[in-house]
Amino acid sequence: MALTYADLIEVDLGRLGSAVADWDSTVKGLKTAAEHARTGMLAKSDAARWAGVNATVTRGFVTETAKEIADLHTEAGSIHHVLDDAHTELVSLQKQIRTAQAEARKWGIGVQDYGDGTVHCVYPHVRGDTDVRTTEENTARDELNGRINRILAHAAEIDASVTRALNKSHGNDAHNAGHSSYESLDDAQAERAVELAKLGPEMTDKQYLELNSIMKFNVRDADFSTDFYKSLGGPKDALEFYGRMSLNGTMGDNKDRLALAQQLQKNMGLALASATDPDNKSHLPASWSSEFRKLGAQPIPLYRGAGGSSAPYGYQLLGGMLRYGNYDARFINPIAEHIVQLHRKDPLRFTGNRPMSPGSDLDWGFNPSGKNGAGYDPLTSVLEGLGHSPDAAKKFFTDAPTVYKEDGTVDRNATLDYSYFDELNRAEFEWAPDSIAPAGSEAAKHARETGADALGHALEAATTGAAWDVDPPVLRRDEQTADVMQKVIDRYNVASEGGPPPEIMKDSLARMGAAYIDDLNYSLMDWGDTGDELGRGRIFGDSSDGSKRRAFDMSDAKNFMMLVAGDEEGYKTMSAAQQVFMASGLASHEDNRGDGLAFAHNAAFTNGILDESRAHQIREDFKDDTTAKNLEMTKQGEWRKTLMTGVVTAVAAGGTALVLGPAAGIVATTAVPVLLGTGASVVSTAYGNHTMQYLQDNEYKNNAEALRKIQGLEEVGIHGAWMPIYNYADAIGMTQTEKNGLLPAIRGSYGDGKDAISSIEKTLS
Repeated sequence: MALTYADLIEVDLGRLGSAVADWDSTVKGLKTAAEHARTGMLAKSDAARWAGVNATVTRGFVTETAKEIADLHTEAGSIHHVLDDAHTELVSLQKQIRTAQAEARKWGIGVQDYGDGTVHCVYPHVRGDTDVRTTEENTARDELNGRINRILAHAAEIDASVTRALNKSHGNDAHNAGHSSYESLDDAQAERAVELAKLGPEMTDKQYLELNSIMKFNVRDADFSTDFYKSLGGPKDALEFYGRMSLNGTMGDNKDRLALAQQLQKNMGLALASATDPDNKSHLPASWSSEFRKLGAQPIPLYRGAGGSSAPYGYQLLGGMLRYGNYDARFINPIAEHIVQLHRKDPLRFTGNRPMSPGSDLDWGFNPSGKNGAGYDPLTSVLEGLGHSPDAAKKFFTDAPTVYKEDGTVDRNATLDYSYFDELNRAEFEWAPDSIAPAGSEAAKHARETGADALGHALEAATTGAAWDVDPPVLRRDEQTADVMQKVIDRYNVASEGGPPPEIMKDSLARMGAAYIDDLNYSLMDWGDTGDELGRGRIFGDSSDGSKRRAFDMSDAKNFMMLVAGDEEGYKTMSAAQQVFMASGLASHEDNRGDGLAFAHNAAFTNGILDESRAHQIREDFKDDTTAKNLEMTKQGEWRKTLMTGVVTAVAAGGTALVLGPAAGIVATTAVPVLLGTGASVVSTAYGNHTMQYLQDNEYKNNAEALRKIQGLEEVGIHGAWMPIYNYADAIGMTQTEKNGLLPAIRGSYGDGKDAISSIEKTLS
């Protein structure tokens, strides 16, 4: 019978707590009894000088009785451990689901309990109501629906695991107490997970679902994940199991089996990250990392008789797991270094074993997720791993490299004459084709781009201090992350000798630019090297994540922004980030006219750079088609009008940034640093709301008529640069005469930004 929504909300867990306390007392009592049996009757029996049949029978009886008492103590201890852990977890889940229930009531959302362990959240129909809901209301409903179902699934897994563990502890034998014993519920769950894993591809879909369910809710628990991997055997056993299940899931067109393999891939990656973190109390020994490196360049036959060129390399198997999880640098970085060094020697060494027979399943391989390759190129895989491991990514691109031999051992007598950043960002760098698509096909061409995409993700993690796709995003910048961003700006700009970035990397570059919009504005306030003298450190000092400002070269900053904002999506990301940052800065300087106006001039200059960067690229793209050029300019202007009329949504994210969501036209959710108001120490929801309100009330609502009249990119850009400052002038009490004098000055600053890009355009022509 399924555990239902009503069950979890209404069940009296106090009774389970009482049972835990009773079993605790039972364990203590049996411990005393077992000790007495061992030191009392058993010791006396062993010391007695008996002889004959009666002595043999009596001694055997006493020995067996003492053993049964000890076994009862062990069984009681196992039951207590399992029930105690279950009680703790269920209390937490009950609290979570009651919180969700309260939130649903607040929104007026009904929770339909299907009685099978799932629910459906809906807004009940009210007579006369149109049933039209806002985006915020629909988002709240969908989030609650997912959250409640996850809580119920977790509770159901605990219920099933406890039942299974109690049955194994008891053994269903009233006359024999010695059976399975567990130190924790994790112990029992890991045992069952490995029992299922030992079946390999022979697992039925039902068993596969059970394995994934157990793992899903325990992979971040180091006790569970460490026990699971140890029970599989060693590193080679783990690779073999993953490899067999990946091939089984990606073979043919069984969508259900593929979905199960995708979930297992994620579960095994998250569990490996937890199990290999040396800071966790339970963790695998460091030898696992060195053993993985040893196996990395070796073929690992997955089936008896399979070998030679058909066997996958260890790194191909490991790479599939590394794509998921936040890994400790001490584990993943030596592996990443070794892979890069092997790739430099032979870029195609790991893709020679791809099946090339006609009609092969294009997704057959070691990356069931299907994201960025089929899993034959471990370089792409490990870069994706770094993209989810920000601390490791930061160190990978900044720490001094270590040289590794072919077998993965350290070569203490060798040094590298290149950095990993420079190596991976070479214009002529050869990415391996991570696909079994026919050579020359579009799929094969795209396969060579997936590595560059993964590199972009790794750089995002290294520059922002957060996984590239974490939701909501946060910023954890420091001196090292800024060092990596400096490398990015130096390498990727319109004047770079290394050439333009791969198209597939541009979205990552745009999100990095948005994450450093404060430093880019700060760097642009340095005309004639006067920035420090004019107090830019004071004006830009209070950034939301507490990081110190990094001064990039002014020309490099302009060149980087011109490159990124030239792209349509890059322009959307960067200009939206600039609008939010500008609003926060003006709001924060309402009590300081001098600093506020200095910030305003610089913001207008930055807006000019972004707008002209996009306009330049449009002119380049449509040199010979004036009509198309004008249509594109108008389209960009329409997007900016949408942005300016308040479609941007933002919320506080982890106290470090505002989150710019998809409603702003951004491809992915983006973190944007903001300037804090006087006395603010973190970005609170209140401050975030104040910034958003500033965007809406003090910037755009006052000029709806003007918005309807303007057309194209240039007019909208000018309006967007001037109106926030015009309303700021109102906020600080400027007279009309002062405003009239401010207008040409701001217009000049905006024009200077456009001219800066025009000058670069002439140089590049």
